[in-house]
Amino acid sequence: MYKGVALSVLASITFGVLYFYTQFLQPLDSEETFAWRMLSTLPFITLFMWWSGDLKHVTEIFRRVLQQPLLLLWLLISSFLCTTQLWLFLWGPINGRGLEVSLGYFLLPLVMVLVGCVLYKEKLSSWQMLAVALAVLGVGHEIWRIGSMAWETVYVALAYPLYFFLRRQFKTDNLGGFWWDLFLILPVAFYLGFVYSDSKALLLNYSHLIWAVLGLGFLSALGLGSYILASRYLPFVIFGLLSYLEPVLLAFASMMLGERVEADEWLTYIPIWLAVLLLVIEGVLHVLKQKRQERALQKNVENYQDQIGRAHV
Repeated sequence: MYKGVALSVLASITFGVLYFYTQFLQPLDSEETFAWRMLSTLPFITLFMWWSGDLKHVTEIFRRVLQQPLLLLWLLISSFLCTTQLWLFLWGPINGRGLEVSLGYFLLPLVMVLVGCVLYKEKLSSWQMLAVALAVLGVGHEIWRIGSMAWETVYVALAYPLYFFLRRQFKTDNLGGFWWDLFLILPVAFYLGFVYSDSKALLLNYSHLIWAVLGLGFLSALGLGSYILASRYLPFVIFGLLSYLEPVLLAFASMMLGERVEADEWLTYIPIWLAVLLLVIEGVLHVLKQKRQERALQKNVENYQDQIGRAHV
């Protein structure tokens, strides 16, 4: 579980960096950026899977497709659900819809918790129930403040939980499944990068773009790979609640860059920050409890060995 938490935190930090990294990709538009993100991420994720020994999952899924051709239909749906989210993440801020997309990421963890409780019968601890209540307060205030719920918000909040749930159902919840998500979208990426626009000319005219695209591929592979692995190691409820770390980090980073939280936004952010803090406190208490139990077990083993030694004497 600790491995899953570490991977989730790493993914959130990387996504926070990616949010601001897009400024280095100008003058590429959102579609061109998406195309080059897909084209540059696949080589890096393949290299990582070769290093970690996970490439076997790619061939395993391919063999399953040969045995069950209908599985290809699921892989196409999975690719669509995954990559449209990645496109929306870039499209929103560039096209003035960042607020609507970000609200979806505020709602997303609550939907993940709901899926975990209803479909997987996962139980919430007292700390987690309080964290959920605080998150509901913050998200509810944000919806009330904006006064509406755009399609971008609904799609982000619903598509990701559906994606992760179906990955588990079809047993493609590993890096191999994610590799196929990226591979199957390559025709669209090639079209957007070379037919829809002549972005190759931009890369040649703006020398910094080549390095920026390589960095985009590396960061995307690191963040998305960590996120996919975290979803495998963590219960749905914990995975969902940890997703609040990303908007929290984005908010702090924005303030460090000079942006200000308006007076009517504090009731959104403070409850969510407190919810994340409760999860951190619960995690620390769990680690301390586990260490106490380990020390007690070690002491009992030593006492038992002493008793055996005296008995033999």
